[in-house]
Amino acid sequence: MADIKDKLKHLKKEREVRSKTQQIKDTWSKLDDEDVLSTKEKLEQLISLTRREKSSAPQTPQFEPQEREPLQFIENSYNLDTRYGKITISSGLQISGDLLACLSKDESFRNLDLSTALFIDLETTGLSGGTGTIPFNVGMGYYKDDKFWVAQYFLGELAEEERMLQEMAQFFKEMNFQSLVTYNGKNFDIPILETRFILHRQPFPLNDLPHLDFMYPARNLWRHKYDNCRLSYLAQEVVRTGRTEDIPSSEVPWRYFHYLQTGNYDLIEPILYHNQEDILSLLGVVIAGASIFFEEGEECLPDAMDFFGAGRVMEKIGDTEKSVEFFQKALDGDLTDDVTTLAKMKLSYHFKKNQEWDKAVAIWKEITSLEDISAAHFFSFRELAMYLEHREKNYEEARNISEEGYVLSRGVSSYYEKDFVHRRARLKEKIKKQSEKNSEQSAKDRKK
Repeated sequence: MADIKDKLKHLKKEREVRSKTQQIKDTWSKLDDEDVLSTKEKLEQLISLTRREKSSAPQTPQFEPQEREPLQFIENSYNLDTRYGKITISSGLQISGDLLACLSKDESFRNLDLSTALFIDLETTGLSGGTGTIPFNVGMGYYKDDKFWVAQYFLGELAEEERMLQEMAQFFKEMNFQSLVTYNGKNFDIPILETRFILHRQPFPLNDLPHLDFMYPARNLWRHKYDNCRLSYLAQEVVRTGRTEDIPSSEVPWRYFHYLQTGNYDLIEPILYHNQEDILSLLGVVIAGASIFFEEGEECLPDAMDFFGAGRVMEKIGDTEKSVEFFQKALDGDLTDDVTTLAKMKLSYHFKKNQEWDKAVAIWKEITSLEDISAAHFFSFRELAMYLEHREKNYEEARNISEEGYVLSRGVSSYYEKDFVHRRARLKEKIKKQSEKNSEQSAKDRKK
């Protein structure tokens, strides 16, 4: 009987905690929509509103907030032979500066490697950025003393932000980092961090470092293969970490503000763990992505879809020869139908540019014969019509191809429909002039 009573008390306590947590979450959500409020003002209103709601309830002894450590520096290390999912941490040191320059599209990486790079990821009081967004947890990853380290600055008191920034600046100086690696850091993490330094009238020490924002090459490598390119998702699918989405990003701010109100560190520990996983996931995804290009080691097993992505990366930096090499590798493997068609289209660009007309025409004819109608069909019909008109001077056949393209594109693609309309009209005039010219020539021949 006592056991049942204990369970009931436990369930009642759980309900009260869930109710309180949901109340704070709902209140924060409403305040977070008010962009005009600063972070400090939102926190003050959150505390005021929750206290006001408590005053209408039966009076109970006041809860004493737990003491908070104003600023923490947390550091964990991993031996280089440690495996994270399918990658080995030491593999990051094998990525060449040439490849980093390709992935980042920044030539400054040519003489660098990841041994002097700073991996960085923030947890903040909001997701929209702006001057009111404070990075309360700064996660950092780096190689040092034959280990990979994950360090975190955690801001336990908002008033200690300036001291945190000063200590960070000193840390960056001592470590002498030569480059940055982030995931969406160009749009989010680095601008927010720079804003905080500026607001506290401190120079931003990372401003001039080469920056690899891996979100962009990741999208080129894998968006045709996976449902999305979120870092945590790629960590599961590409690195095989077994990681799950532990905390939704929208939950992080209100957890932190609830912690500031209560001092309950249990609210923060999952965020610190989540941030550490983000740093390791970033390292893992960079290694997995880079391994597609050098195809070495047991952890690298790129498939045809990966090769297609590598071709896209090389195409973006203007390395046509490398991109063609990867697209051809991709076509030798197992691709989805739409990616197969896209790879063939990209190869046809190359053959056309190099005037390898037989190869280009063969691809265009192959695509136009497919049953599924797509933009690739319209593209190929137009390319064939252009080739026949300008290279072969076969106006009749060019008009037939244009007519077929027009019929297929009508009501489907206004761009191609208009193109084929103009093309047909022009070819009709050319055919007419050619006919008149032939008639004149025939008349001259008869007079002779």
